[in-house]
Amino acid sequence: MKRVVLVLVVFLAATAFAFAGGGQQSSSSGDGAPPYNVDLSTLPMTKNTVAMTKAWEDFIIPLPELPGFDATKYSRVTINAKYYGADGSEMTPSDSKVMVTLIYDVNGDIRGPEMGAGPNTPLKEFNVGGFSGAVSTDRGVRVKLTKQPGAINFQPNSGSNVAFIEITQLTFHNRTASGE
Repeated sequence: MKRVVLVLVVFLAATAFAFAGGGQQSSSSGDGAPPYNVDLSTLPMTKNTVAMTKAWEDFIIPLPELPGFDATKYSRVTINAKYYGADGSEMTPSDSKVMVTLIYDVNGDIRGPEMGAGPNTPLKEFNVGGFSGAVSTDRGVRVKLTKQPGAINFQPNSGSNVAFIEITQLTFHNRTASGE
């Protein structure tokens, strides 16, 4: 009986210690790093100027060097975009229209595996906007970055008739885009 009580006391003490913040924390997790909203005016372009005419056509936006920013300190990313038809009219965000990929090296594999992330593409999400577009929510999607991303690639999905894509938000964060 004493052994059971001792185990219970140790378990409760360890649990209280962990909930009080006494556990080991990784310095690279970025728990305390405030959200980083990329200033879109620093991007070389935010919208393609030539209409895309086929599915999976690449619209690559190189990311500039961001002084003082360390992407490896963040565990989530939110990316939002508007998309337009060939006539320039804005399309309602919905599933299966636009996908996005984060790229480390723009001279490497810019598309990655068919499904999911790859060595040069730490993020691949199929629905920018729409019901299941988690990348476009305040919470964003989880990402494990080992270095600074070098570019973003937007692609219209098959049958979507998207001709123009405009990035409207790129936020690196740890919990929600608002930092809560």
